Amino acid sequence: MLDIIIWIIIIALFIVSFAGIIFPIIPSVLVLWIGFLLYHFVLNSNELTILFWIAMSVFTVILICADIIANSYFVKKFGGSKRGEMGAAFAVIIGSFIIPPFGILIVPFIVVFLIEMTQSKTPNEALRASIGSLIGFLGGAFAKVVIQFIMIVWFIVVLLF
Repeated sequence: MLDIIIWIIIIALFIVSFAGIIFPIIPSVLVLWIGFLLYHFVLNSNELTILFWIAMSVFTVILICADIIANSYFVKKFGGSKRGEMGAAFAVIIGSFIIPPFGILIVPFIVVFLIEMTQSKTPNEALRASIGSLIGFLGGAFAKVVIQFIMIVWFIVVLLF
């Protein structure tokens, strides 16, 4: 009976990890790791190999960097400033509390626009940087979905084979 309860918790944790993409306040990577560790320490400590843990560590680093790199890259590519990049990162977190889940798209867009306007950019340049912020967030979110999915599938494959 305990095994079933633990499996329900692990599955719930994996589902919640995807909610972290829409609500950045939820630490997706940490939630995934709790699921892995719960399995390892409660159900079976022999099944997850060192290769699994190394791969999950590498994927974790990639997951953490995905948002930062995508956001920074696209804001820069679309002509945004360093302040615009930092503002976009902060605004994603704040936006997750304002009109969820749309706030994570709208708030960074507006914040980057306003930051760029205060730095003597034209409205067109500020709009371009805001669009870069939006594309960066969406690109990072897509990358996180793919990487988290790979991590969960790898976990399942290790258990099945």
